[in-house]
Amino acid sequence: MNELIIVLGWLGLYGSMALGAIGSIVGCALAGQAAIGAMLETESGYGRYIGVSVMPSSQVIYGIVIMFTLQRDITAINGAAIFAIGFLAGLVLLYSAILQGKTCASAINAAKAKPEIFGLTIAPAAIVEGFAVFAFVFALVIAGGIPSGI
Repeated sequence: MNELIIVLGWLGLYGSMALGAIGSIVGCALAGQAAIGAMLETESGYGRYIGVSVMPSSQVIYGIVIMFTLQRDITAINGAAIFAIGFLAGLVLLYSAILQGKTCASAINAAKAKPEIFGLTIAPAAIVEGFAVFAFVFALVIAGGIPSGI
């Protein structure tokens, strides 16, 4: 049983970064596809489209910071806590990056048709990012209370 808890601890340690990376990959790909399509249909504003398409990449950064915050000797005493924090925060990062990518794709498509609303179209994507930030901050706060496992 102790070995299972230790394995779960290792999964949690790496999980926040891995799940955040998967979400960022999918989110950036979705938004990037919209950006490429918009560049084919417009004569300017290419930098804006690319800039919006990389917004979901921040979730992998949050995952990396969580991973470093959770890094410690993993034992039967702290393995479950490390797993829970890393894995659950990673799930939030995964979903927020994917949904932010979809939101960014919608923003790009709307701005392509009506360039004057570009700034307003980013607000929903920023709100989705906010939920990732909440999970990130809460994971850091809770991680401070994990016993060292000695």
